[in-house]
Amino acid sequence: MLETALVLLLIALLTVAILLSPMLVKQRRKQMMQRSFPPLWNALVENALPMYTRLSPEQRRQLQGHIQVFLAEKQFIGCAGLQVTEEMRVTIAAFACLLLLNGRGHYFSNLRSILLYPGAYWAIEITSSDGFIVEEQQVARLGESWVRDQVVLSWEQVQHDRSHWQDGQNVVLHEFAHQLDQEDGKGEGVPILEQRSDYEQWAKVMAQEYQRLCQEVQRGLKTVMDCYGATNPAEFFAVATETFFEKPSALQQHTPALYDLLQHYYQLDPVQWL
Repeated sequence: MLETALVLLLIALLTVAILLSPMLVKQRRKQMMQRSFPPLWNALVENALPMYTRLSPEQRRQLQGHIQVFLAEKQFIGCAGLQVTEEMRVTIAAFACLLLLNGRGHYFSNLRSILLYPGAYWAIEITSSDGFIVEEQQVARLGESWVRDQVVLSWEQVQHDRSHWQDGQNVVLHEFAHQLDQEDGKGEGVPILEQRSDYEQWAKVMAQEYQRLCQEVQRGLKTVMDCYGATNPAEFFAVATETFFEKPSALQQHTPALYDLLQHYYQLDPVQWL
């Protein structure tokens, strides 16, 4: 009888702990967001994001708070001898947290670690067909996003992107868009949307614009989005996100329906920052 009672008590305590855990996390994050933002971090963010000073005061406070939570919860690991610095951490966090403004506060729930290489790195790429491995080869990469646990980045590429804003390419925005896409455990170009009714419009616009990009690439036409977006729907969403933030006017003029869809999803209008 005593053993049974102890087991039931333990189950009850575990249940309470599970129920309280999200509340405790939310409270801890709220406290971190209210901390004073270090002046050095502010200078690093301003250097990384050209639109930082054009954000509203409320958006700047949001971004600063998100950065503080992100840096407290995510682990940075230097690879191939790279020593991770404060500049690296804050710069990457600033780009990533730009995607979290105005209501997207899950902080990339599947992500635990950011692996940072000095430059391009080698990864094993496996090509398969019908469940059978066709080819396994080493390929050079600048970044990748795993469905579970990790994002991998090249610091050299992050620096390049910081210095070439508005070229439509940003490895941090790209890989963290994949993280948003992968929050449901799959990477199919469909992130978790706010309302069930949003999925129909998302599928309609994304399919239409993906096919348009594929056709433009096949015909050798000049495209607003990088042609890598024609690889598959998941890459299309990631490249569309890069373009939305870096070349908003061009995207809005060329594909207004796609711009409106991303504006609704991110709850931001980057054209106003120009």
